[in-house]
Amino acid sequence: MWSCEDFNYTDNNQDQRLCHDFHLVLFIFSILYLIVCFPTSLCYNVQLVIVNLYNKATMTMPDVYFVNMAIAGLIINAVAPVYLLGPEYTKWSLWSFGNEVYITLLIFFNVSSLVIMYSTTLLSLDYYIECALPRTYMSSVYNTKHVCGFIWGGAVLTSFSSLLFYICNHVSTKIIECSKMQNREAADAIMVLIGYVVPVLAVLYALVLILQIRKEATPLDQDSGRLDPSVHRLLIVTVCTQFILWTPYYATLMVNTFTDIHMKSTDHRFMRTFHFIEGLSSFLAFSSSFVIPLLHRHINKNFHSKLQRLLKKLHCGNQGCPHERTVVQQVMT
Repeated sequence: MWSCEDFNYTDNNQDQRLCHDFHLVLFIFSILYLIVCFPTSLCYNVQLVIVNLYNKATMTMPDVYFVNMAIAGLIINAVAPVYLLGPEYTKWSLWSFGNEVYITLLIFFNVSSLVIMYSTTLLSLDYYIECALPRTYMSSVYNTKHVCGFIWGGAVLTSFSSLLFYICNHVSTKIIECSKMQNREAADAIMVLIGYVVPVLAVLYALVLILQIRKEATPLDQDSGRLDPSVHRLLIVTVCTQFILWTPYYATLMVNTFTDIHMKSTDHRFMRTFHFIEGLSSFLAFSSSFVIPLLHRHINKNFHSKLQRLLKKLHCGNQGCPHERTVVQQVMT
């Protein structure tokens, strides 16, 4: 991910020390992520998916979105070790631009990032609908499942346009159609627009509507069918956390898109600093798969009881626990 071998053009000892300091910082972050964040993210995302799928009957609209974010988080978590362990300077160039493995993993990463951002966005909009009109079909679990299917399909189709730019940047220039599309910056610009700008505008609009409707006390506030109040806190924390973690990543894509190519090739200090910031922003993006399931586990009040039911079921097996059989016998008598 980072190498000072690319900056041997200078004899400035201060620049060399700065480069090695950058390398050390990114190396420490890589080790911490692989030791702490990777296994924890894997455990909690799998746990979130299994617990909610086991308790399908009690799933709510936010649960469906969080399950989809957890699945996308697992994909990102699988890409992270290849990114962290496969820098070019280790001669294991799986994560070098133009490599087929790199392009494949990058598409998986882009699809997952789009699913995460749009799941967060639609969670905000559906929560507003639930606040305004509880017990409606639009924000029901059934409808949400179909919406999430469109999210995954749309993310794949949207990433296809970026895939064309990545592939055409890799294949031979003899192909006339691709020779006109050899522009990695165009692919990054597409991801910034559809993966960040659009969700930001939609989420801001949804949050404004939610805050307005919560200021107005209505008889619907006492409706027993409304979502748990803790969901509002979970929504706000999730939305803010997602955009805090993903904003630096999309900001680096935007800088990479609009920065002059000549400046990139001549301003070595800029490139060194930019690569370092780009590495840190990637860590923050990867950490979203670690942070969000932790927030869901600790803020969602219903998750702990669902987890306990699942653990009891696994412990007692198909025959059921003794106290459950006693209750059934009492009911039959």
